[in-house]
Amino acid sequence: MTSSKKKRMSMLDSLAGAGAPSPAPPSTVTTPMMSSNRALRSARDAVDAHHVWELDPATITDDRMADRLNPADVHDLRDAIEANGQTVPILVRRHPSDADQYLLVYGRRRLEAIRGSDKVAKVRALVANLDEDAALRAQISENMARRDLSYIEKALFAQELVKSGFGTQSQVAEVLTVTKSAISMALAVVDMVGTDLARAIGPAHGIGRPKWEALGKAIEETSADQGKLTRLANEAHDKAAVAMVVEESGPFEDPSVLAFEAVAKAVGKSARTEAKPPSPARSSSFALKLAGRRGGSVKRTAKGLSISLENGAFADWVEAEAQELIEELHGRWLQRSED
Repeated sequence: MTSSKKKRMSMLDSLAGAGAPSPAPPSTVTTPMMSSNRALRSARDAVDAHHVWELDPATITDDRMADRLNPADVHDLRDAIEANGQTVPILVRRHPSDADQYLLVYGRRRLEAIRGSDKVAKVRALVANLDEDAALRAQISENMARRDLSYIEKALFAQELVKSGFGTQSQVAEVLTVTKSAISMALAVVDMVGTDLARAIGPAHGIGRPKWEALGKAIEETSADQGKLTRLANEAHDKAAVAMVVEESGPFEDPSVLAFEAVAKAVGKSARTEAKPPSPARSSSFALKLAGRRGGSVKRTAKGLSISLENGAFADWVEAEAQELIEELHGRWLQRSED
């Protein structure tokens, strides 16, 4: 942003921030000063929304919750920006109390890449008129659209959203465009593995839910020391870093995948395969009652569990809602330890 443009925007902010004379008029009364303030804010927002600014990275604060592991690993991106320029702007919003400062909405890696560059001094940015909640939703939407976050990164991000008070599991599921049972399962996996250990292992792209779940169950079954496992994961990262320096050519395996495999091996379980299903129970069955009358039955055999309902409107409704009902029951099962 040129100095003249910056001065004009600062003047708009200063004028827009001017308060009405005290005492304040009733909310139903519109004074000329209030109308002027709204007009100035609208004018400033219109300029922001239709212009890509070149900002000093030092004026941008990143106080968002982490949604990606190893966010500082931006060397390749820095080299690309230095060679070809920054093609995609980041998104920021104005600081609520300082007209010359901004808060990052999304684009953390691009911002960090330019901060670490000796050749690129300004970061290209769009300035949006967003409150904190809207900024968080924009961050989530951008990440989900990009879809390069690994399973454990998404699970940890969901945990942060719930813990921060952003919303319930259902609300988090809505903004992440997944089912509530998927959120419940992700939180259960993070709880079994442990947040510190998961972060020590890293993103581990290509390691999906079944392997993380198997690792978590193995840790619980063996009562493994998570502190020792965390140190083991860090050692795996250190060895991978040394190998990259010593070896003259690659390809090199993802250090976080190596850390995952080292931890899985240490707990005596192979996390490359899904956990074995529980041993089948002996055959048994019992009747189901609906409104005091027999309406079906539950039968357990060596092959699994089956529920049958007598033909009727209720059976038709259950058939239509079966997938959603079973996902809800599965989510309740995952949360049983929290009740």
